Amino acid sequence: MTDIPDQVLIQRSQQGDREAVGQLYRRYAQAIARYVTYRVPDDAAIEDITAEVFLRMIEGLPQYRITGAPFEAWLYRIAAARIGDYYRKQARCPEQALPDEIMDYLIPMELDVQQREELDTLRGAISQLSDEYQSILTLRFVERKSLAEVAEILNKSLHAVGSEQHRALKKLAEILGTEKGRYYLRGES
Repeated sequence: MTDIPDQVLIQRSQQGDREAVGQLYRRYAQAIARYVTYRVPDDAAIEDITAEVFLRMIEGLPQYRITGAPFEAWLYRIAAARIGDYYRKQARCPEQALPDEIMDYLIPMELDVQQREELDTLRGAISQLSDEYQSILTLRFVERKSLAEVAEILNKSLHAVGSEQHRALKKLAEILGTEKGRYYLRGES
């Protein structure tokens, strides 16, 4: 049943088939959550933004038109817009940080301390990049999309994405420092 093309699931969803909506959610929820995780440091916000993406998907499906662009590109654009909303809201109404004892309790159990520190370091460095650079690096190296897929998702030329990826990686290496940047960019542990 997972072999059903997106177009068929979209058409069924538009006709009110809840199972088809569920299949679209199951197909893309993990990828969208990963994308949000690398862009947003707050675990509760990650869950909220991911849920909001799929709520917007459900609301937008009746008007969605199949154009030949991947369905997931539309979901990534929704996610990018929700991430932007999150940061605009943070700038207007900064929240007070929870005490460290509470934060330690809330850290997901699947991440050990070293993994969490590395993720926080990488998130911090990536957050210093432009939104476009963040999207490119997250799609390429977290979501493992090809340059062609990223170009299609971002509605850019293949050459433009390749050039921007190169500049983004150089900038990320600068932010992380020479040795640490090489470490992360090689994917070594």
